[in-house]
Amino acid sequence: MPNAMLRTADVIAQKLYAAGCRHAFGIPGGEVLTIMDALVRVGIRFTLTKHENAAGFMAEGVHHATGAPAILLATVGPGVANAVNTIANAHQDRVPLVVLTGCVDDAEAVSYTHQIFDHQALLRPITKATFRAVADASDIVVDKAIAIAREGRPGPVHIDIPIGVAAAAHRPAKAVMRGPATLTGPIEDAVLERARSLFQASREPILLAGVDVINEPGAADAVRRFAERHQVPVLTTYKAKGVLPEDHPLCLGGHGLSPLSDKTVLPLLRSADCILSVGYDPIEMRLGWRDLWDPSIVIEFAAELNRHDMHHAGFAWTSGIAAGLASLEANVPSSRKPSPRALAARAELKRVFAPAADWGPGVAFDVLRSSVPRDTVVTADSGAHRILLSQQWECYRERGMLQSSALCTMGCALPLAIGYKLASPETPVLAFMGDAGLEMVAGELATLRDLKLPVIVCVMVDRSLTLIEMKQRGSQLPNVGVDFGGTDFAAVAAAFGGVGTRISSRSSLETEIRSALGRKEQFTLLAIDIGRRAYEGRF
Repeated sequence: MPNAMLRTADVIAQKLYAAGCRHAFGIPGGEVLTIMDALVRVGIRFTLTKHENAAGFMAEGVHHATGAPAILLATVGPGVANAVNTIANAHQDRVPLVVLTGCVDDAEAVSYTHQIFDHQALLRPITKATFRAVADASDIVVDKAIAIAREGRPGPVHIDIPIGVAAAAHRPAKAVMRGPATLTGPIEDAVLERARSLFQASREPILLAGVDVINEPGAADAVRRFAERHQVPVLTTYKAKGVLPEDHPLCLGGHGLSPLSDKTVLPLLRSADCILSVGYDPIEMRLGWRDLWDPSIVIEFAAELNRHDMHHAGFAWTSGIAAGLASLEANVPSSRKPSPRALAARAELKRVFAPAADWGPGVAFDVLRSSVPRDTVVTADSGAHRILLSQQWECYRERGMLQSSALCTMGCALPLAIGYKLASPETPVLAFMGDAGLEMVAGELATLRDLKLPVIVCVMVDRSLTLIEMKQRGSQLPNVGVDFGGTDFAAVAAAFGGVGTRISSRSSLETEIRSALGRKEQFTLLAIDIGRRAYEGRF
């Protein structure tokens, strides 16, 4: 249709398509039918989910596979309310999620109250920005939304679209989208020269990489080049696992929630004579990571100013990661040898997280890691299994493990896996879940069935909220509300059109994972029975 006859919804859809978006997820309602039609017309595939919370995580999975902003579509009232958790997760986990919601027109809302509440008031605290689409200026609104979602530390942006505005004819006010901001480094001055001198004089530096690194194109490669040139060992947060391949001799793995890893990693950080905080956001970390170091030895490059006060840095720049590292190493020779203390820490971490000889979650993770291709992407739900998995599972590329590491919300692993596999069908994808986590989102197995995606769902069965039970017991409180009965997950998988099997040994897991990897259009559910209290002393 000619530009003069475009609906507002069409303009919004065109802008999203131009930003690289090809998928949207949600549950339709009468208030979003025009928006959904516009998305499909422009070439953005809409996937029906069973819950808006899962829809947001599927959208996030697509983002991790493609780099494009994620799209969540939710209808008025309960649809928006159902999406709150996944929007809050996108805010804390730095995901550029565009949330499109439908609402009634202003004139209607004056006297009509059915399902009506203020969507913007609800979402304002958990988004980077919230907008209301308006006639003949919605293209400007969408440009702003996409730019804000992507800039700095990415996050969710909300656009509330009245029914009448979505369907109304709209003449675009602007034809050019905002491009991404240029990521610059520190300016040449005396402060930068002092930081160079600190780094050059150091003998036991450590580089701590966080989520900003994976959100900046090319930053992971810059970290690897810098680490190799200057022989600097690299620690990462869980989000940044794989920034340096975890079989690299300089990689000390991902950390943040494991008391067992803290016993090795925290003394190493305290003994360092220079810490490079590179894209590090402590929102992922335990309380024990607060104020770990002397700020005078810390050089920090981050996407945003420090407003958290978990730590401080004597040299801090809001800058691009790659540009910051390039500025720091200018004229600095590469004469350092690897730190013996860091090499010893790497060996110790390998030892303490080596799987036990008998059956258990560590053995299961070891079998699966050795059985699947190197480029496999895994997703992890919140719970005890996630902490051990994050310490033990090696990632060889950025975004090789997807999880909710800041908000730590349950129910994310299955939809994250669905979204990633949908956008990257050639990539092997495994979802790791606890049994309670799967029971929370089991309806999305129907979505997996309908999409004909061969995702492998690994359910760690122990019939308990193990992480909470451990904290409860550690606080000498009685066992309340953490244990539950067993579910026949193999039968559940079959009922939803997949292949399900129970696993209770190394040999059976080796056999079943080979079969699962050979399936083309059918999901596999491996119910891995590990027994109660299987994580004791393991992380």
